[in-house]
Amino acid sequence: MPIMSQISPPPMPFMKMHGLGNDFVVVDARKGEVPLPQGVIKGIAHRQMGIGFDQLTVIENGVGDAHLTFYNADGSTSAACGNATRCIARHLMDETGKTNLHLTTVRGDLFAKDSGGGLTSVNMGQPQLDWSEVPLAREMDTLSLPIMGSPVATGMGNPHCTFFVEDADAIDLAEFGAAHEHHPLYPERTNVQVAQIIGPDHIRMRVWERGVGVTLASGSSSCATAIAAARRGLTGRSVRIELDGGTLNIDWRDDGVWMTGPTMHVADGTFTSDFIASCS
Repeated sequence: MPIMSQISPPPMPFMKMHGLGNDFVVVDARKGEVPLPQGVIKGIAHRQMGIGFDQLTVIENGVGDAHLTFYNADGSTSAACGNATRCIARHLMDETGKTNLHLTTVRGDLFAKDSGGGLTSVNMGQPQLDWSEVPLAREMDTLSLPIMGSPVATGMGNPHCTFFVEDADAIDLAEFGAAHEHHPLYPERTNVQVAQIIGPDHIRMRVWERGVGVTLASGSSSCATAIAAARRGLTGRSVRIELDGGTLNIDWRDDGVWMTGPTMHVADGTFTSDFIASCS
């Protein structure tokens, strides 16, 4: 009987991008489905044995200009990723010549625009402020959670827990974030922010992302922190967020939360068949 040879998976093209050091692997599946089992996602995420990323994003055809699907480094999904959305919006604008885009995600419709000077803006939609939308485990005031430090809960398509502190840089974020990501009040886990108010339009913020860990920046976390600060009366509705990787401008308007900042398309590459097979 002849021996059947194992069919190798095809090579997979990808792009590497980042927004303020919040880094992404982007796979373009608009010309055909790209299989991405959890083992492959986690293999790509490995900083030494893969490429590494904070999130992996798949671009697909949608009712607008494109549909985006987000994965965390542990293989779990996320409904929103603001910096990845901005990076991909810039790529699609460069590709098509458009200055305004309509993107879709599990979170819903997102609209992006070229803000000039190399900056890209995306409307992340209205925040989710009710306990059931964040979501939290039970009914409570999202402006002051029954957790030491009285953090604020906000939903931006993914859950957030924002602590206001005297000195954000003095916090051991690796320990603090890990201790709160799996808090029982957050059935879907949570992103954790430590935020220091510098002025009425200026916040210093550091972030722990669920399923990832400490990251240099986070778009949805920046939006959630700006919302939390405005709701507490600590700032106005338009602020600049100073992150470890740089600065984002957040503007909470009547039509949603607009986030503006720079993006970087670092490189294009191809995952080999051998690498993909080793992860499967």
